Order: sequence, then structure tokens, then C-alpha cells
Amino acid sequence: MPLRYTSSRLTLFGKGRIARAAFRWRWLVAIGALALGGLQLLLAPSQPLGQPLESNGVPVEEPITPIPAPPAIDPRKIRLGERLFGDARLSHDNSRSCTSCHDLGTNGATGKDHDVGFDGSDLPLNTLTIFNAALSFRFGWEGNLRTLEEDAKASLENPQVMGSSISGLAEKLAADADIRREFTAVYGRGPDAGNIVDAIASFERTLVTPGCRFDRWLAGDAAALSAEELDGYRLFKSLGCVSCHQGVSVGGNLFERHGIFHPLASPQPEILRVPSLRNVATTPPYFHDGSAQTLDDAVRKMAHAQLNSTLTDQQVKAIVAFLKTLTGNYRGRPVGAPP
Repeated sequence: MPLRYTSSRLTLFGKGRIARAAFRWRWLVAIGALALGGLQLLLAPSQPLGQPLESNGVPVEEPITPIPAPPAIDPRKIRLGERLFGDARLSHDNSRSCTSCHDLGTNGATGKDHDVGFDGSDLPLNTLTIFNAALSFRFGWEGNLRTLEEDAKASLENPQVMGSSISGLAEKLAADADIRREFTAVYGRGPDAGNIVDAIASFERTLVTPGCRFDRWLAGDAAALSAEELDGYRLFKSLGCVSCHQGVSVGGNLFERHGIFHPLASPQPEILRVPSLRNVATTPPYFHDGSAQTLDDAVRKMAHAQLNSTLTDQQVKAIVAFLKTLTGNYRGRPVGAPP
């Protein structure tokens, strides 16, 4: 899908009257496909409770896939990247590190509606978790960054986030003999603009959280989910939530306009990268403006705004129960669990 940016707004099909007509036409087709898909799901015979297998033992093709193992990366790069991720010298005044907004000991983000910039003002958008970010097809709420390296560089140079320049940061790190030796051992040279972001991105690619109960169910463990959790998953599919939240990240792989049927959260930006729902039970508050404080509230508001559906308390309870099965593990313990 061709993408273009104009000002701070993302345009899907170009500019002008022709583009608007094309957008309306394609939007009607998309809505029709969504309605037809939901109808097919509602009319299809329900699968029996238990593992997702056909009667002949062939796995059912589900719209969500398990988290794969992280890629093979030089462990020295990973160690160096982790060291940099927690190093406050990456900020221009040595006051904050990447972990200040992406706490790996909790949910990979923070519990704030908005984190705070250097001038004391709120950052414009809620902080996304860094866990499983490497599995997304774009980065940031607006999806205007295509690689982890671009994302790391943008955060380092953002005047409100880290406020550094890459060249100045390289000089600062090179003044430390110990870290200079570590860079030389890994890259054959001291810190520079390229290997700083490469090391950080290499570490971030390992921040995946496999082993959630839903992935175990996908792998054939019939006892991994309760009847209520499976009912929640069926609702998640039949209502149409899965149209945007699918794949390995349960999201993170397409753009969507929010507030399709009714307003949802802050009106800007109008089009967002669909966030991943991996570990979603651990990452309140929700939405790009942090306006939904609980998962129950977020589910109700999303169904109303995006699907024009008013859910019953029982439906919300079941869907939330399913979403809680998406909490994976990081370094041997569930994401968000106390150490």
C-alpha cells in the first residue's frame, strides 16, 4: 500500500478529489469485507473447546500465530546494546536512559498516560511498550519509522525524549575507555553513529516475550485456556476485532483510522499504526492518548467506536479474559510480575 506523509497527517491514497473518491470506494469495500467476514464467522459451526485441531489432526489455521524465537545475533552486540539501553549518558544531560520510559522490569513502558519531556511538559502520545516491538512492521504510533535503527536514532535525537546528537553521543561514549574497548571488541572501532544504534537495535530484537498461555493453546495444549477464555477468543474473531489485531503481534502490521463509527480518544493523529495486543493486560493506560485506564474500558470503547457494537458485561468479561492470556514471559517470569 503506497504511503505518503503531508504535514503531520498520513495520507493513504494521495491528495485531492480523486484520492478522496478512491478512499471512499476502498473504504466501502473494506467495510463490506469486514461485515461479510463477521457474518461468515457467526454462521460457521463453532469449533469444539480445546486445542485448535481439525478432526483429522490437522491444525486449524488461526489468524494469530505464536511468537517465534528471537533471531541469532552476536551475543556481544546484545550485551553492549543492553548496557547502552540503561545508560543515562545517552540523554544530553545524563538524566535519563531508554529504561526511563521503557521499564524492562515491568511492562516495557510506564504506567503514565504521557511520559514527560525535558521541559516538563507531557509528551504528545502515550509510550508504547518495547516488548515485541521488533515484530511490528513500522514503529511509533504514526508508523513513520521503518526500522528499529531509525526508531532508536529518532528517540536519541528527539529534543523532548533524549535530546542528544549522535555525533556528540559518540564523542561522549568514546571518552570512556571501558566502553570504547567494548565497542572495539564488537565492531572493530570505537563508538560512532552507526554502531551505537546498531547495538541498541540488536538488543531490542531480543525483547520478545514468548510462552503465553494462548501461544501454548495454539501449539496444541488443550488445557492452556479456560472455557471463558476460549469464548472470549471466539467473540474477538466474530465481532471483527481480529480484522485489525491478528498475526504474530496481534496487531502491529497495518494502519487504521480510529473513531470509524463513533469518536475514540483524542482526534489526532487520525490514522495510527494498530498497536500490538501482546502483554496488553500489563500496559494500562490504553490508546494513543492514554485515556482508557482499564482494559474493560478500552474493550468497550473500541467495540463502540470501531465496530459500532455495544457489548454486554459478559462479553467484555470474556474478551478481557482472552486478552489476559496474551501475557508472555521475559527472562523466566511473566511480563509485569513482581521480581
